[in-house]
Amino acid sequence: MEDFEGIIGIDLGTTYSCVGYWNKDHVEIIPNHETGNKTTPSYVAFTDDEILVGEMAKNQASINAKNTIYDVKRLMGKRFTDDSVQDDLDHLSYQVIGDKYNKPLIKVNYKGQPKTLSPEQVSAEILTKMRQIAENHLGKTVKRAVITVPAYFNDSQRTATKHAAT
Repeated sequence: MEDFEGIIGIDLGTTYSCVGYWNKDHVEIIPNHETGNKTTPSYVAFTDDEILVGEMAKNQASINAKNTIYDVKRLMGKRFTDDSVQDDLDHLSYQVIGDKYNKPLIKVNYKGQPKTLSPEQVSAEILTKMRQIAENHLGKTVKRAVITVPAYFNDSQRTATKHAAT
């Protein structure tokens, strides 16, 4: 497949994500090829067989709650002991622990095995999905992207987003 000469833009959202590109004289938001929606749920699920991202992950969340990750952006670039992280723990169906460096890690079971992931690794799955949506629409390989971050993100949160993109 030939390379896309432009740059896609990805809005990596806490709840939903979307991807777009400059098409002649306007930004075109690319619909998800699986659902036709212009936004994709920022959910990642780990099952006995595969990793699901987006609508499929969200749809099975009630039967696989401990292995379905959402709101992961809230954990990126933060310390496990941060008040905001501790406050979020009561609202999450999955397990978050702190590592020896006080970084939050997510514990899931994948293919019957325990797995520990950083928030950046989970976000990378969402970013990969957004890239796939763009490549499917454009029919070209995407090599460059701009990813939005909220204005209130501090340097460590911005760096965590860069790590997820890498």
